[in-house]
Amino acid sequence: MSYEAGSKECRHLIEAKESLLSAMESLSNINSTDILQIQIKEIYNKLELMHDNRKKIESATNIN
Repeated sequence: MSYEAGSKECRHLIEAKESLLSAMESLSNINSTDILQIQIKEIYNKLELMHDNRKKIESATNIN
């Protein structure tokens, strides 16, 4: 897992995203999983937005 400073919430988001990437990689070797891969990618993108928002909140908190 790559290291990124931040809260436990950020670390959990990173872990969740990495797990989804692993799942997508595994599914890429299985026939007829295209729809599942798309759904997982959509969830990954939502987690990415949550992570970006969390980083903004933490940055604002650390500046003040």
